[in-house]
Amino acid sequence: MSFVATANPPIGAEDAQVENDPWFPAIEAPKVREACLLDGTVTAARLAEVIAGAIDAVNAELRTYKADQLALGVESLGAAGDGRQAGRYLRAIHAHVQADLAEAYREIDTTPHNDSKTERIRERIEAKVDEHRRKLRWAISDLLGRPRTTVDLI
Repeated sequence: MSFVATANPPIGAEDAQVENDPWFPAIEAPKVREACLLDGTVTAARLAEVIAGAIDAVNAELRTYKADQLALGVESLGAAGDGRQAGRYLRAIHAHVQADLAEAYREIDTTPHNDSKTERIRERIEAKVDEHRRKLRWAISDLLGRPRTTVDLI
């Protein structure tokens, strides 16, 4: 039996900008790919699909914030707040993309067929997904000026 190791597929040049509401920053797939450290194993079509989903989800959470800012005469997210809102928005998009991709690719059968190793690997992947979701929540909380922690009295 032989094993041939190959490098990850090269990144294609077909990544493009994904349409977004003009009030929010433009999202360019190559920049998302670079910021999220994605290689060519994530196809351009898959990346565009995941970015579009992230845009929809994050924009939906910011719908009221956007309406409030427009009522104040703020013409774009970049002009809102302390000038760092666009960066916070991009952080939320990147975290959403990473969480979605980690969830999508966690079931690919590349894990060893040893039950204990498989379980450890899946636990690590789950922890990574949770970490990305936490970063997403933090980015949105930072953007909205809310505390990162919510405490309820039980």
